Amino acid sequence: MFMMSILRNIPTLVFLLIAYNLAIFNGDAQLLTQPLLDVGMMSGARLQFSSNEMFILVGLGLLYIEIFKSTRASQASMVEQAASMVLFVVFLVEFLLVKQAGNSTFLILTALQFLDVMAGFTVTVSSARRDINLGH
Repeated sequence: MFMMSILRNIPTLVFLLIAYNLAIFNGDAQLLTQPLLDVGMMSGARLQFSSNEMFILVGLGLLYIEIFKSTRASQASMVEQAASMVLFVVFLVEFLLVKQAGNSTFLILTALQFLDVMAGFTVTVSSARRDINLGH
C-alpha cells in the first residue's frame, strides 16, 4: 500500500526520461532515428515512424496522465508538484549538457515536462482561488 502511494506521486515522465537515457547510453543513438514502422498511406505517401516519434507520443500520453493527476487536491499533490519541478530541471540540464540528449526529440520531451509543471501550477492556483471564493 505504501509503495503504491509513492508510485502514484512520482511524475510519470520520469519513466520516459529513464527509457530515453537507456536508449541513448546503452545502444547506438542512430537506432532512434531508424524507422520502426513504414506504412503506405492511401494518398501514396509513406508514413515512417521512428523511436524518436514513439518517445514523443508516449510523452504526450504521460503528460495527459500528469495533468489529470494534478486535478487532485491533497498534500501529496504539492510533493508531486515539487518533484515535477525537479524533474524539469533534470531534463533541462541533461538537454544542455549531455551531447546525446542535445536533439529536437529531447527538446520536445523537455517541453512536455515544462508543460506538466506549468499545468500543475495553474491547476493548483485555480483550485486555491476557487476554494477562497467558496469560503466567502
